[in-house]
Amino acid sequence: MKINAEFSQRALAHTAEQDWVASPIVGVDRKPLDRVGNEVARATSIVRYAPQSHFSPHIHNGGEEFVVLEGVFQDEHGDYPVGSYVRNPPQSRHKPGSEKGCVIFVKLWQFQPEDRKHVNILMEDAEVSFANNDDQVVERLLYADKYEQVKHVTLSANTHWQSDAKNGNEILVLDGTVVHNQERLNKHDWLRIPEGKELDLQAASEGAKIWLKTGNLSDIEKQIKRLESA
Repeated sequence: MKINAEFSQRALAHTAEQDWVASPIVGVDRKPLDRVGNEVARATSIVRYAPQSHFSPHIHNGGEEFVVLEGVFQDEHGDYPVGSYVRNPPQSRHKPGSEKGCVIFVKLWQFQPEDRKHVNILMEDAEVSFANNDDQVVERLLYADKYEQVKHVTLSANTHWQSDAKNGNEILVLDGTVVHNQERLNKHDWLRIPEGKELDLQAASEGAKIWLKTGNLSDIEKQIKRLESA
């Protein structure tokens, strides 16, 4: 299966307009954003857990990264409320679910194979890595290595902001609205900008908060080959 799998092209999803697709697990539904592979896949998705739903225990051979958008996600290691950013690296194991239901943004098979660093942080509690004088732009660094950076970015009303990364940009709107190329992206909309292209955003009158990943597309061919050989 391939969805938005031309990584040299811009990809955009207005997720509120997408239908939920049932997963193999009863009570767990998905909105695919990009995907290469079938049930084991390099995938980016919005996933909804109904109350009392859960997956069987499993190992993430290619790693798992997620942001909690609604409710409380849970596994045997703890509870993850709205605003949690979590990285479960390759070879990590858990039994995920939700007692009261939740919605998460999740990325699978997008780690370096040697990565073993767990991350569990409330995004708005992360250390500020950049803020301009009037705090119209506030960036918080969630994760960084030599391959990629992940940030939480807050933009005040009507603020213009441009990423300085040229090796691929990916955003999820966490709250508010931004405009890119005259197109509005609202809460939980997703945008991927290929290598060599600029990410230029204008916050709307209510401001915006976004999750941002840069650099990960430079390794896309190796990611897919690792998946195919797994």
